[in-house]
Amino acid sequence: MNVRVLLVDDHDLVRTGFRTILESEPGIEVVGEARDGAEAIEQVAALHPDVVCMDVQMPGMDGLEATRRIIAARDARPGPAVGVLVLTTFDRDDYLFSALDAGASGFLLKNASPEKLVEAVLVVAQGDALLAPDVTRRVIERAAVVREPSAARDARLDDLTERETEVLRLLARGLSNAEIARELWLGEATVKTHVSKVLLKLSLRDRVHAVVFAYENGVAVRGDTA
Repeated sequence: MNVRVLLVDDHDLVRTGFRTILESEPGIEVVGEARDGAEAIEQVAALHPDVVCMDVQMPGMDGLEATRRIIAARDARPGPAVGVLVLTTFDRDDYLFSALDAGASGFLLKNASPEKLVEAVLVVAQGDALLAPDVTRRVIERAAVVREPSAARDARLDDLTERETEVLRLLARGLSNAEIARELWLGEATVKTHVSKVLLKLSLRDRVHAVVFAYENGVAVRGDTA
């Protein structure tokens, strides 16, 4: 079964480059393209992609507002879930937090390798979330400035076991399940179970939001990144 992808970017050359990379991978199909947020919303409704590769800065409706509307529409009705992968050049760091709040599932630098782009699309298509290590660092640096850890520790943290707390701390460093497994000498399936329990107990949408939660509540601190 193919992963259906919608490309959203106002630059034709960027979309062409992404299409070439993704369609060279068996199992990925680019089903459409859009030049701005409004067109992206229309295309999502018409084409039902699994993943939207979303630029942020575009004329007309930007990628943040489009992401917000796409995710709100997804959550309002049953049916195939669409995930949004934000592709950024870091022109505006605060866009990352807005995109988090909008429900984006992944963040990747536009200068990432073709292999990383393919990996990110597949991760988001599986319903998981992804923060590229460079993006994680920038999010944390920004968080240290604009988001101080909460004075009152979130009571939900008391529901986590010691192992689950450690998994949350490693998640906050931007580690993948495989990397966490190596760090803790555990099987990858066991780590996946721990991550699922962490998200469930903390009522978090995905691992991207777990990163923000960890820093806001002092589970991780600046300087913990790998």
